[in-house]
Amino acid sequence: MSDPIVILTEEPLGADDRLNIERLVDGSDSRLLVLVPANTERHLLVDFLENLSMLDVAKAFRELGARNPDAAVERAHADETLAASLAALDGLGSGVTGQVMDGNAVDGLVAKVRETGAGQAVVITRPHAVADTFHTDWANKAQDQLGVPVLHLYAGSGFIGDS
Repeated sequence: MSDPIVILTEEPLGADDRLNIERLVDGSDSRLLVLVPANTERHLLVDFLENLSMLDVAKAFRELGARNPDAAVERAHADETLAASLAALDGLGSGVTGQVMDGNAVDGLVAKVRETGAGQAVVITRPHAVADTFHTDWANKAQDQLGVPVLHLYAGSGFIGDS
């Protein structure tokens, strides 16, 4: 049996993401483990700048005035993201499992890679202009802590992040 592959995602995976993971698995019997953070722990100022950099001014100001997110709503969103992602990857490798995890996303990914002996890790995110530019995104942080490759993909596309 091939080493498992741990996948951390903040977005529900879809057909394009399945194609990317299918290419990565390449017919092997790798077990896939999908991790979805219950809370992405974003920062108000970073989100504001990111929305501005993506020319989404309305969203930037809307989120700036928003209150702290409701934990139950975030957990429900994470559960939906996990269910959609598991359905999108169904049938790949020797099986797909997943979990919603509490706490820091990168710490959870690192712990799961070490626990399972995974040979690869994949981080799937939407573009984050500030974090991607300054190499503080989840993939770069995980790569700094792990001795295995960390592939950074942008959700719903074939684009590879700079990790």
